[in-house]
Order: sequence, then C-alpha cells, then structure tokens
Amino acid sequence: MGHRTVASAALGFERTYGRAPDGVWSAPGRVNLIGEHTDYNEGFVLPFAIQHRTAVAAGLSTGHAVRARSTFSEEPASAEIRAIARGTVTGWGAYVLGVAWALTGQRGAYLTPAGTSVPGPSDPAPEPGRPRLPEGVDLFIDSDVPVGAGLSSSAALECAVACALDELWCLGHERTALALAGQRAENEVVGAPTGIMDQFASMLGREGAAVFLDCRSQSAELVPFGLGEAGLELVVIDTREHHAHATSGYAARRASCELAARLAGVRALRDLGTDDLPVLAHLADEETYRRARHIVTENARVLESVEALRVAGPAAVGPLLTESHRSMRDDFEITTPALDLAVQASLGAGALGARMTGGGFGGAAIALVPLDAVARLQDQVLGAFASSGFNTPRISTVTPTDGARRDR
Repeated sequence: MGHRTVASAALGFERTYGRAPDGVWSAPGRVNLIGEHTDYNEGFVLPFAIQHRTAVAAGLSTGHAVRARSTFSEEPASAEIRAIARGTVTGWGAYVLGVAWALTGQRGAYLTPAGTSVPGPSDPAPEPGRPRLPEGVDLFIDSDVPVGAGLSSSAALECAVACALDELWCLGHERTALALAGQRAENEVVGAPTGIMDQFASMLGREGAAVFLDCRSQSAELVPFGLGEAGLELVVIDTREHHAHATSGYAARRASCELAARLAGVRALRDLGTDDLPVLAHLADEETYRRARHIVTENARVLESVEALRVAGPAAVGPLLTESHRSMRDDFEITTPALDLAVQASLGAGALGARMTGGGFGGAAIALVPLDAVARLQDQVLGAFASSGFNTPRISTVTPTDGARRDR
C-alpha cells in the first residue's frame, strides 16, 4: 500500500511546487487490538500499525511558512510559523500546522531537542536574545488510510509530518517525542482530547508485532502477533459511519472517567482494579459507574491479552475481543447498531472474536478469523448489512507493519 502513496506524494510535490522534494516520509494508520479509551485514563493499550500509510513529500523553502497541499482536499493549508496558535487553523490543515506548532515549542523558535534556540539554516543573525525561526517548508500529502473509520488517519498524518519536519529542521528528536508532538497538536490545535495510543502505534509499530503501551509511563514493548503463522486473518469491517473525536461523545466519556477517578480518590482509573468496583458503585451515579467499569475491566483485558499472546498465540485473544465489545456496547455506550451488527455477523460466520475498534460512534469493527472462514464472514456481513438497510461496509484485512519512516 505504502509504495503507491509515496510515489503519488512525490509526484504531487513536483507538480505543485515545481521542484523535487528533499525527501518523502510516511507513517501508518493503526488498529487497536484491544484497550479502548484506556489511554487517556493512563492505562494499557495494545494497538498495531497497519499497511495503510500516509506519505508526506517535503522540502525546505524560503521564508518561514509551512505550506501544504494534498490529494484528498482541494483546500490548501498554510501559515507563517510564528502565527500558528490555538484556534487559528481549522480543517485537515490543523493536523499539519499543529505539528509544526508543537515542534517549535509554540514560540516560533528553531529548537534543538534540549529546547535551546539555535539558528535556522538560512536566517540572518537575530537580535540578541531573540529566538530564530525555522525555515519554511512545503509539503504534499497522499494517503490510503481510510478517514473516519477508526484506523487513525489523523495520527498517520501527524506522525509523517513530524518525521519530515524533525529531519528537515535538524531537531533530532526521539520517536516518542515526535509521537507526543502529534498528540499535542491534536489536543491543543485540532481540539480533540485524545490520548497517546494512536501516535505511539504509528511511530513504534513493527512488522509481526503489536505495541503494548503503558500510557502512564509511556513505556512500550513489542509483543509477537504472528497472524499468518497461526492461520488467522484480522478482518476490518468499515461501517462507513464516519466519526470525529472533536465533535462526538468522546469528550463526554473522558469527563465521566475523570469524575469517577475523583470520586474514587485516585489520580486516574488506571489505579483501580476490578476488586475496587463495588466501592465505586456506592460513590458514583449509575452512568458514571458503568463508564468506569468499562475502563477498569478493559485494562484487565489488555493485560490478559498480552499474556495470552506470549503464551498461547493470537487465537487465545478471541474471547477477550468479544468481551471488550460487550463492555463498550453496554457500559461505555460508544457502539452503534451497525457496529453491533458487524460483530454479531462476524461471530456467526466463525470469527474467534470481534469488537469495535477506535473511538466509537461509528468507524470500524475488527474480527479475528481463521483463514478458511474469511470469505464466509465477508458474505454474511454484507448480507446482514443489506438486510438491515445500512451502508455497504468496506471489508479488508490488515497485518502488523512497521511504523513511521523515511521512504526516499
């Protein structure tokens, strides 16, 4: 998948700016195997990077502006680096310009990893004590990560841009720092209160592995997830019900989790175990309790899934996926009838487990399926959606792949 987007981004750059790019970088979307909404509760998640990628062709330019064009929007995105601030950019360009904002320390300075202002490559000498601005950058973007399907097209874009800017501006940041810049862009410029999972999966993913991430310590560990060796496929069922974190019930769920943690007297729901739930039931209203119960039990399912992958292989996580979906449907209430139907039809077709993946309120479901049941699953899901009057879903398979990288 990535080769086409890399070539398209490079060609688009040449046609748009009349010169070859200085390089092309790409980053993948992700599927979250298990661990939904646990990331901003400082808990555990188990995503993996997928073969669908966003490519960014980039080159330094004169001046101090970031300019971006793409294959997926006729609207350009551009701003002077010193002018980028919260609330000043909207639309898809907010993800791109937000990353530039995050990497420049929100001060318009050309920064080293230690946070010290250093001269931009083409800047004249500044006034004493005044930070220098980084050079301008032109970008052209192409992507085959489905938008709004719960596969984190936004993180793929942020991470590809972060890698490009980091190298062109000679910042030398660690990959985790670039992931955090993407998250900050999404939180503070885009306005979506997401956690760190998506960006870390996109940055740190590896072929044949899932990324076990502790969202409190920000430590990550690769866990073997060899689908082919186990005779399995992971099927993604995109319901084509698009969602948006900044406008959905995502923020309301986060607020409920924060309230539950305050009532329980803990820093975050990460600090509660399943044995603590009966006490919380007496402290919180019924809805807040159910929201918290999902997070607490989901953290436990992530830890159990990691152990299952290490000891028994991918097939062993199937029942945990299905339990996760029930929790999101009944306690966290972020599924939709189409997502529920995708899971039900998948299980009826022989899936070992299935669940909604992503932030919810639309998007995609995943199903862990034996190779010989994939065609049957596709037929039964398509038939069930047609009978129910839903949009025809897009059905594909995904495999764990490498994270963000320079391609040219």
